[in-house]
Amino acid sequence: MSKRDSEIARTESDFLRQAREVLEIEARAVDALQARVDEQFARAVRLVLDCRGRIVVTGIGKSGHIGRKLAATLASTGSPALFLHPSEGVHGDLGAVVEGDLLIALSYGGDTEELTAILSAVKRLGVPIIAFCGRPDSELGRGADALLDISVEREACPLNMAPTASTTAMLAMADALAVVVMQARRFTEEEFQRLHPAGRLGRQMLLRAGDVMRVGDGLALAAEKTPLQEVLFVITSAHAGSACVVDPDGRLLGIVTDGDVRRHLLSNPQGLKSAAREAMTKNPKTTVPTQLAAEALLVMEKSQISEMPVLDEAGRPLGVLNLKDLLRAGIV
Repeated sequence: MSKRDSEIARTESDFLRQAREVLEIEARAVDALQARVDEQFARAVRLVLDCRGRIVVTGIGKSGHIGRKLAATLASTGSPALFLHPSEGVHGDLGAVVEGDLLIALSYGGDTEELTAILSAVKRLGVPIIAFCGRPDSELGRGADALLDISVEREACPLNMAPTASTTAMLAMADALAVVVMQARRFTEEEFQRLHPAGRLGRQMLLRAGDVMRVGDGLALAAEKTPLQEVLFVITSAHAGSACVVDPDGRLLGIVTDGDVRRHLLSNPQGLKSAAREAMTKNPKTTVPTQLAAEALLVMEKSQISEMPVLDEAGRPLGVLNLKDLLRAGIV
């Protein structure tokens, strides 16, 4: 190994050691929060639940970034919330805060000039304040109706200056508050779906099997006595990978896939004249139109199948789910 290679190796080793030190410091900071989940935390939860107006979240710098995330999490889980930048607040936007609202202020030091200017105005309105603060004796800490102590022994930054462990602790405590409030509200899956109509998450929570199943010409159907040669034509015509085999009343008996036909021909070279029932897979995996498409996809992936019939209450095929269609729908 050359001298340069040796230096690089030692440097890479240092990278890994330093990264582990950062994670250890931040993990300790979060772990220490558990002892501070006390009556102040319970009071903060009650203030959020009792709020009849809006929850106004404010913070500046790194705390502001976490404040935006907290406001978004609260809003998406049943607690109307918005973010107010302190600088904009003291220049007119404070009019967004009215009686009946709740202020959540995030500041590790607790004495930021813009933030303290907001506190006195909010207090005059009788708006309660929840503080996320690392210094309880600060102006923010003293003025809060509920104080969530997110102080840390030291930052993960080697200079002990850049907000690192402190912002991790602040974010973790913010998530704890939002999740506890969500559970206290008994926020349901249906409500979550209503608030997340777009994007991958929305598609996972909203799309049902009936929304993405193939119907009409895209649904290959065959009677149980249909010769396999004809079944193949039906499958090809539907641009499908299988055909649903049904009884005279249209109820599903099984499915015939391309693989089923190939396997049947290996054991019987003249098998194309065989009836569909002789090659079909009985009791295949099926679903109903109301099942979430994401749930049906999990079943298909676990069972390693590419198509799954969608049945009505009488067991008749209404359509068929195709793996490629589900993937194109963007639910994964």
